[in-house]
Amino acid sequence: MTTPRRRYPMKPGDPRLRAFTDDHVRSLLSELHERGKKFGLVWPSATTDHTIDGCVLVCFNTAPLSTLLNLLTLLLDADREPPCDS
Repeated sequence: MTTPRRRYPMKPGDPRLRAFTDDHVRSLLSELHERGKKFGLVWPSATTDHTIDGCVLVCFNTAPLSTLLNLLTLLLDADREPPCDS
């Protein structure tokens, strides 16, 4: 049995976020929409908003890009987990 790797959420001020372009963020939003459907998570109006201090904001209440990336990480982790037996 392997020990799960510990991950920490990305913070809004992470300098790696500055490398993401609007087009890249739109692509990530498409992935969020697609992966979220399975779990009933739908954000039809989510889109890129504007850039503040070099960071692209995502428009679901102007959440930072880190929120989008953290949500995608959670959805990817959920896809990897074996289903629970009830």
